[in-house]
Amino acid sequence: MSENQRANDHTRELDQGEAKTVAEAREKAYTLYEGTAVPHRSCGIALAETFALATTPYQSLRRGGITGRGMCGAVRGGEAVLGELLGDPDPTGSVTPALREAMIWYQEQVSQRIDKGESPDLICNNLTQPLGDFRGARRHSFCTELAAEVAALTAEAVIRFGPSSDALAIAPIDGEQEPT
Repeated sequence: MSENQRANDHTRELDQGEAKTVAEAREKAYTLYEGTAVPHRSCGIALAETFALATTPYQSLRRGGITGRGMCGAVRGGEAVLGELLGDPDPTGSVTPALREAMIWYQEQVSQRIDKGESPDLICNNLTQPLGDFRGARRHSFCTELAAEVAALTAEAVIRFGPSSDALAIAPIDGEQEPT
């Protein structure tokens, strides 16, 4: 299969290196959100840091847009990451074909692969209220898994729709403590 045919087959199995990158994105977001090896990051910040992006705008995604009434910050963070990595850097430019295709794929995968628990939708409060106290262990565990899965989906979208499947590298976390 030629590189062009391979790039256009968005249903293919990922190769070993691509699958490793997806796993690294999942693990990094998990570690950043979980807050055991390093200080806890919010879902949006964890997504930005996973992909080595500036975190400031991602602060607004915390708890579904601060209030809990917006869509899950991790899911919105994944969309923003795709925009940053696959979008046109020209502010007057059109949506790139890669971004459009990646967003369609990502949103379909989110609806199929993200565990919503008892929630009918991806609104933060709807996802988290059945889990008890927002600062409680059940909610924290649920959101840690959700942020990790979103990071994996985001990495996979970049790999599948980016200009090169080699373009994405997940850097280690600065200051992460090694397990003892």
